[in-house]
Amino acid sequence: MLDQATYTPRLKTLYASSIRAAMKEEFAYKNDMQIPRLEKIVLNMGVGEAVKDTKKVKQATEELSLIAGQKAVMTKAKKSIAGFRVREEMPLGCKVTLRGDRMYEFLDRLINIAMPRVRDFRGVKPSFDGRGNFAMGLKEHIVFPEIDFDKVDEVLGMDIIICTTTSNDAEAKALLKHFNMPFNA
Repeated sequence: MLDQATYTPRLKTLYASSIRAAMKEEFAYKNDMQIPRLEKIVLNMGVGEAVKDTKKVKQATEELSLIAGQKAVMTKAKKSIAGFRVREEMPLGCKVTLRGDRMYEFLDRLINIAMPRVRDFRGVKPSFDGRGNFAMGLKEHIVFPEIDFDKVDEVLGMDIIICTTTSNDAEAKALLKHFNMPFNA
């Protein structure tokens, strides 16, 4: 078991030792507080089958908790929609927000373990929102080593949103490139 008091995630030390200096030089920041950093990572799973069987949301919540290393919360419908057979307050998915050390650990596992396990992987499309946040989706959550493939009833997709402190996409893309995010363009 690792001693939590002395353990620092690998990407956090990489950011402190070399990425900060590289970003400062690349964008000529005058103040160290201007250097972009990761703020949070939000993981989200929508379970469409939850309308028929609410047990699938509980299963997805447990699996997302395993992936994130932190307890996931169920997301519920805000409105009733008769066409989709959805009632108000019906559980439809789950989400978890990672910050600090858990955020850096997850990013490390995503880039170095999970993405190479994706079939026919050629890199991720740079999908930024104009304010320095990056969003991507995975079709299969089973690419994470924490999930036991034999115990999975249904393969679910998940959304991953990486929020940075920068306000433009060029700086956010440069920051993620320094973390070795495999962009395809």
